[in-house]
Amino acid sequence: MPVTLPKPGKKTLAAIVGAVTALGLLVSIPKDESGRTVDAAIKPTGEIVVTHKAGDQHLDAYRDIAGIWTICDGDTANVKPGLRETQAGCQARLERQLIAHAEPVMACTPRLRERGRDYQRWAAISLAYNIGTAAYCGSTVDRRFDAGDWRGGCDAFLMWVKASGKIVRGLQLRRQREREICLRGLT
Repeated sequence: MPVTLPKPGKKTLAAIVGAVTALGLLVSIPKDESGRTVDAAIKPTGEIVVTHKAGDQHLDAYRDIAGIWTICDGDTANVKPGLRETQAGCQARLERQLIAHAEPVMACTPRLRERGRDYQRWAAISLAYNIGTAAYCGSTVDRRFDAGDWRGGCDAFLMWVKASGKIVRGLQLRRQREREICLRGLT
């Protein structure tokens, strides 16, 4: 069943990061966080329609690999045992969380607002969604982007592959995907 997000306005993901980045995040984050496959499209009205294709939706709260209560596509905000969400609720949570991560990323890396930076913006927000905005804003990725070293910033994604001090294969694969997104459009 498709879920329609509101028309672009002051606080929609598309209004904050642009349509290309918003569509990319709304498709890639579910795949990376919960393993589910979705399609996203923009209607002529500006609304984004997200359609679940395959995979678990995680509508019930569960403990993630680190033992943290989680729901939907990696959302840990206000999640407690027994919490249940709807498909539309999960989509609204995802957009809220992406906005909550996009705004600080855009603030600490203002060059991501430049025209033609859709893919670097997408990758940076995806990284921040996984590692947190404080970690992103203090990262080599941010410093290199701020210096205009776009390729070097994209390469620095590969530094973020550890959890609890150990290299995690899943994080290696995710960082490689984010790096590939980040490199799009660079000469």
